[in-house]
Amino acid sequence: MAHSALPTIDLAALTARSATRHQMLARLGQAARDVGFFYLVGHGLSAADQQETLALAARFFALPAQEKLAVQMVHSPHFRGYNRVGAELTRQRPDQREQFDIMNEAPALLAAQIRAPWQRLIGPNQWPTALPEMRSHLLAWQDRLSAITLTLLAAFAEVLAQPAGVFDESIRGAPYQHMKLIHYPGQEAGGSSQGVGAHKDPGYLTLVMQDGQAGLEVETANGWICAAPVPGALIVNIGELLELASNGYLKATLHRVVSPPSGVSRLSCAFFMAARLDATVPRLTLSPTLAAQAQGPESDPANPLFYQVGENVLKGRLRSHPDVAARHYGAPAAPHPLGQLGRSQRHATAKAERPSA
Repeated sequence: MAHSALPTIDLAALTARSATRHQMLARLGQAARDVGFFYLVGHGLSAADQQETLALAARFFALPAQEKLAVQMVHSPHFRGYNRVGAELTRQRPDQREQFDIMNEAPALLAAQIRAPWQRLIGPNQWPTALPEMRSHLLAWQDRLSAITLTLLAAFAEVLAQPAGVFDESIRGAPYQHMKLIHYPGQEAGGSSQGVGAHKDPGYLTLVMQDGQAGLEVETANGWICAAPVPGALIVNIGELLELASNGYLKATLHRVVSPPSGVSRLSCAFFMAARLDATVPRLTLSPTLAAQAQGPESDPANPLFYQVGENVLKGRLRSHPDVAARHYGAPAAPHPLGQLGRSQRHATAKAERPSA
């Protein structure tokens, strides 16, 4: 397997008014088009800040089981909180990781205000009483990561030769935020090596911060490659919403995590940024040159893509968390869970909805 073959993008060079900026923009476009993954440096997050967040994750996962289960995700219709090893599914197989999920902190809507199932994603996070510092630290960290993704999103508007602010309407007020602290235990003898099964992310952009243990792998035209940790660098990948917006010019790429060997554990922090849940993905009009290279959103019958953002997010949540789906949404998750919940017909299952160019 190839090792650390991902390109590197310098965010500071993207935001500087210098002669190298256009070169970095071109490099960003190539990385997003050819691979869909890249290392990000120059992002302004110090090594000490990153280690502080990973150390907080380690303290949380070291808590007694009863403390973690008190904030178990199954208690939350908003898909927030703790999942034990094996609770989350990818392609109907359990992932060998435990994790703690937060999203935008907001009050839940009243029942009379809910017009669509995805509106139940809106709500408060759960917080462990044993770590009172966790709330302020993680919400502030989530906002810092969100600011990085917004800078990248503006750069992608340039890459796609779009007007400045072309994504603003879809993120006005606050983009959708979702962050996971993740612990991968070492493989058990004869056990599964699926830390996380192969999948794509549903939002605009994902940022991943890793400790020193490898495990993340990315599918490329030449097979799977290892996205090994690089000190100080974040890993960025393109989500399905950018693939939809660009009619497939930008690439959402399959990726997975292989469990570490026996006796070794791995920590990471993943942040997912999407448009507002009530927004619709903008379908961009590309120049003839770019449009000629756009292949349309990839069609996967097991993973239909929805232009309505809340539907796209809820689809993934229901499929990945059947216990939450059963308790709070009335039925176990199905391959097309929104089929039972009044899903919109505005979805991309092939190239039929290609934007004009």
